[in-house]
Amino acid sequence: MSELQRSQSIAIDLDIRPLAGRIGAQIDNVRLEGDLPDRAIAAIENALSKYKVIFFRNQGHLDDAGQERFAARLGDLVAHPTSPARSGSAGILELDSTDGRGRADRWHTDVTFVEAFPRISVLRGVVIPLFGGDTVWANTVAAYDGLPAALKTLAESLWAVHSNLYDYAAARPQASAAAVKQYEDVFTSTVYETEHPVVRVLPRTGERSLVLGHFVRRFVGYSQSDSNHLF
Repeated sequence: MSELQRSQSIAIDLDIRPLAGRIGAQIDNVRLEGDLPDRAIAAIENALSKYKVIFFRNQGHLDDAGQERFAARLGDLVAHPTSPARSGSAGILELDSTDGRGRADRWHTDVTFVEAFPRISVLRGVVIPLFGGDTVWANTVAAYDGLPAALKTLAESLWAVHSNLYDYAAARPQASAAAVKQYEDVFTSTVYETEHPVVRVLPRTGERSLVLGHFVRRFVGYSQSDSNHLF
C-alpha cells in the first residue's frame, strides 16, 4: 500500500467537512481523549496538515487535564515562556477577553519570539459568547503561494527578528493602566529576541509558509524604516 493509500484509508474513519476554500475543516464524529487510537491521531494530524485549522464540536467532557492528555498525543507540551499556566495544569494558558487577559487583536503565530515555538496550538472554548469574540485564522501557505515570483525570492532571503517586547501603551491607547502593568510585569517579565527565516518549510508536507506577524520587529540587515516597508 502506498503512503497516499494509507493516508486515505486512515481518513475514512473521520467525518471531515471542509469549511472554506483555503483553510479550516470540522471533524464531527470523534470524542477527544488521551487514549485515542494511533489511527485516529494520525487521521487528525493528516487533516491538520491539509486544512491548517480543525474544529471539534461538542467536547464538553474535556477539562484541563483531558485537554492536556489529548494535546500530548500531538507532541510535547510547551508552556508559555512568560505567562503563568493555569493552576494545576502543565501548560494551559487561560484566555479571558472580558478583562483583557490574553486578548489578541494583532495577527501573530504563537510565541515566535522563542527559538523553538510550538508546532500546534490547541484551544478549548469554555465560555463562548453569543456574538463577537471571534478567533480568526489565516493560511500562511496560501499567503506565500500568492506572492509574485520576485517577492517569493525576496522573502526566501529574509530573516526576521521576533520579540515579545514592544510599546504596548502606544499600540493600545485605549488600554487601562492595569492592562499595561500586567503586560510589563508578566508578558515581558523576560525579554526574548530571536531570529527566524521568513519562509519556513513545513516538515510534514514540504509546503512553504510565511512566518511573520505581530512579534516581528525588523528584518536582519535592513534599517527599521526599510523593515517597516518590507513588512
